[in-house]
Amino acid sequence: MMAGVTSVPEDPSARRRPRRAPASLAPVGAAPASPAVTAARVLVQALAALGVRDVVLAPGSRSAPLAYAVADAARPDDERPAGAPALRLHVRVDERDAAFLALGLAKASAHAGQRGPGPARPVAVVTTSGTAVANLHPAVLEAHHAGLPLVLLTADRPHELRGTGANQTTEQAHLFTSSVRLAVDVPAPTGRAGEDRDLRRVVSRAVAAATGARSGDPGPVHLDLAFRDPLVPGDEPWPASSDAGLTHVAARAQPSEHASALTGAHPVVVDPVDAGGEYRAAASRRARGAVPTVVVAGDGAGPGAARLAEANGWPLLAEPSSGARQGPNAVGAYRLLLADDRLGGRVGRVVVLGRPTLSRPVQALLARPDVDVLVVAPRGTDWPDAARNASQVLLEVPWRMRQGRVGAPAGWLDAWRTADAAAQDVLAGVLDTPEDARRSRSGPRVSGWALARAVARASAPDDVLVVGSSSPVRDLDLVARWDLAPLVLANRGLAGIDGTIATATGVALALPTRRVRAYLGDLTFLHDVGGLLRGPGEPAADLQIVVANDDGGSVFTTLEPGAPEHTDVFERVFATPHGVDVAALCAAYGVRHTRVVDTDGLLPALAAPGTGTSVVEVRVDRAHRRSLTERVEVEVAAAVDKALSPLS
Repeated sequence: MMAGVTSVPEDPSARRRPRRAPASLAPVGAAPASPAVTAARVLVQALAALGVRDVVLAPGSRSAPLAYAVADAARPDDERPAGAPALRLHVRVDERDAAFLALGLAKASAHAGQRGPGPARPVAVVTTSGTAVANLHPAVLEAHHAGLPLVLLTADRPHELRGTGANQTTEQAHLFTSSVRLAVDVPAPTGRAGEDRDLRRVVSRAVAAATGARSGDPGPVHLDLAFRDPLVPGDEPWPASSDAGLTHVAARAQPSEHASALTGAHPVVVDPVDAGGEYRAAASRRARGAVPTVVVAGDGAGPGAARLAEANGWPLLAEPSSGARQGPNAVGAYRLLLADDRLGGRVGRVVVLGRPTLSRPVQALLARPDVDVLVVAPRGTDWPDAARNASQVLLEVPWRMRQGRVGAPAGWLDAWRTADAAAQDVLAGVLDTPEDARRSRSGPRVSGWALARAVARASAPDDVLVVGSSSPVRDLDLVARWDLAPLVLANRGLAGIDGTIATATGVALALPTRRVRAYLGDLTFLHDVGGLLRGPGEPAADLQIVVANDDGGSVFTTLEPGAPEHTDVFERVFATPHGVDVAALCAAYGVRHTRVVDTDGLLPALAAPGTGTSVVEVRVDRAHRRSLTERVEVEVAAAVDKALSPLS
């Protein structure tokens, strides 16, 4: 969605008439209340009244009015000033980490309830002006594509200082352009009559836009807040709480979540299998038999994708962060099976839930002209269709599919299960063979797949696993097998490696009763090592970070740049080895560190993570990843052919 960029008109004459605090609130002889301080307090009151519970702040001078206001709101009940709402405050010195911490808090808030996933709660981020605002941009982009509600409160110089060369002043009001649902350039407060009411109205619109109350498309919003001196409060009391201008916006009715949609207790939408037009004609041509169908569950699909597959007897091709990779229909090695003509070659229809991004074979399947692609996209203006091949885009799963009345050809699911079992036997044989534990001077190194399998096995259904992009999430995608999956979260909106430690920390702080583990690569770890930094006054997160350290970017070894003919430049410009002493780095941040060189040492470390933040560094083989991948592909193809031959 394009940004709604708004500028609130300012009354210039009001600057000459600063309003003093009402006599009932201002002590005798007290200085006039600072308009900036009052506005910041009114804004914080409004945010709390509209459902914000967490604020993440990075320090700065121009943002001082907001800093003092949220610091007051975070005080214990017996110390909080009258009029200040109760909020949780998190302080980080780096704006990028502050924003990703907020993103993790928002992401995890959707899973804090007892009845399954719900809407995410908006989280506010406070920064000062200048480059501080630009540092929010990676998290803003992730939140934009992932549909997470962040409220960005960026302090700014007043309008008369813009374009004058004033320190830390730039054109930041429109910095995020189309990446935010709403952008408002809020002029410096003057204390004019009705100003508090207008500010509450702006905050109401911002929170409604962030949560998608009207649009059904949640995401980040940006309030650029100009402040004039004085920026620091005196002894003036907080303004009394008021509803004047505060608007609680009723959320639009959302399409039912895919999990509950299978109960049949929801309104029936148009069923594309029964609908008119070209799609019905295609369906009627297949009326003589059921269409070979698979369910593709991408990031955020939800557990209903698994129930949909089970209701109709369809194979489930589910990414780890889909929330659906569990149960009897989940095919773990699906990306190795799609090339087989008896499996992927027979697919006639794909039902897509969530946003699939991990697998090239899946994208190739979705691009085939002979495959009907149904995309279920319950929110937002966009939908996942990178191949531009979707036949239908629906708000929810069609009624007949919810009821399990569509079905599959005889033996369809059994063939996928048989092939997957053969593939898993090959993977187990490769990963459990001692000669595939590559040795170095520091001892044996496990493969990335073996590490991913160990992490998956150590993750119980009540655990939370935050997975980094690049190799870890793909390794997990190949080897994870769960009857009941843990909650797996990942930043798959843009699939960057930015801010992963900060995101995982936010998740751990939001879900303190669950065991939270992050699994990421060494470059992802180093890219966000500042996420380990926590001030002495900040709450500690119970978070175990498992780092697959192969001294570089192994994800590229299996792609085109990793081919043998490109070895002359591969190491320097793709693999980017670093040689960092992770233990020394952790020591500098005061974080516990354990180095592991084999699975015998890994399993005890995973079983007892302890309290606080800790890092388990696992030495992983990179040199043989490409050859190991090629070997597995060949052996799986042979094993699957042998397993399926009796069924042909």
